Amino acid sequence: MILKLVWENVRFRPVRTLLSVLLIAGSVTLILTLKGMTDGFLESSEKRNEGVGADLLFRPKDSSVLSSFNGAPLPEKFVDQLAKEPHVVAATGVVDQLIGGSFDTVCGIDQESFTRLSGPFVFLQGHGLETPDDILLDQYYADQRHVRAGGKINVLNREWNVAGIVAPGKLAHLFVQKQKLEEIIDHKGVSRIYLKLDDPGNTDLVQKQLQAKYDGYPIFSMKDLRGLYSVDKIPLLNYFTDTVLGIGVVSGLLVVWMSMYMAVLQRTREIGILKSLGASKGFVMGIILAEAFVLGIGGTVAGIVLSFGTRWILNTLTPASFPQAIVPGWWPIAGAIAVGGALLGSVFPAMLAARQDPIEALAYE
Repeated sequence: MILKLVWENVRFRPVRTLLSVLLIAGSVTLILTLKGMTDGFLESSEKRNEGVGADLLFRPKDSSVLSSFNGAPLPEKFVDQLAKEPHVVAATGVVDQLIGGSFDTVCGIDQESFTRLSGPFVFLQGHGLETPDDILLDQYYADQRHVRAGGKINVLNREWNVAGIVAPGKLAHLFVQKQKLEEIIDHKGVSRIYLKLDDPGNTDLVQKQLQAKYDGYPIFSMKDLRGLYSVDKIPLLNYFTDTVLGIGVVSGLLVVWMSMYMAVLQRTREIGILKSLGASKGFVMGIILAEAFVLGIGGTVAGIVLSFGTRWILNTLTPASFPQAIVPGWWPIAGAIAVGGALLGSVFPAMLAARQDPIEALAYE
């Protein structure tokens, strides 16, 4: 009986139902999109680090888990010293610099040592770094900025010659000569050093030897780094995720509260008829809560579908800066938030409906 009444209410008020579903879907889409952006950014960073082809990463003292932008830079001599360590066959130091106003990073490299460690770039257009004003872009960043080899691009408040477009997945989206980047940012020393070993099986041995010799310097195997690319390992992202959940819950509550409150006002006579026929307060509340549940489920499904749309938009317009992943593991979480918020938001309107006096309700105009 309740389900039939709910279905009839939904069917005979299509505009209100559609608007309610879309508003609930908005909070679900917000949660899935922002969570997907977080995971997409971490997955992209992890793949680019693995694409370097190194076995160990040597970092400055006091640098944070996934960033080398804090802490004093490593002296250049460390690159030569580490290259001479047992089992090390290649070493290269890189300089990182954030681009103002975005999450993108320019990476300064010594092209010869970087190629020796990582292998040659796969050029889709153009050539390597030949002059100090040359810059390499990966395909994602080139598409995002709509530039091609031979063109110009403004990065770090200066014009660069786009020497080449390379296949993505190797350390960064933008590459320049290390010496030139050090000159621009007035920064001497490298942000991190990558090491390649003669045999990956020697990684643990060399890591222990280097940790004993260079006490206080963080030294990670690439296997260690994979375990660090997680929201749980980054406090700021944890706060970000909690904030997103809070916004989703609050918006879901407000949307459903307004929708159900208006529904109760619109159905005053209907509720009066039900109560005059003997419907209990629990029965009336059950109708309102059941309708809220249906709206929550509909909003969840719509929100999941819309998250695929936001991924297409972001990955088309900003594939380098804001890659979005699809996060199926969060579908039930977002659904629980949407349905829970819908039910909580409908409690007050349901109580309001249950308290209505049948005589007053029947006289309502």
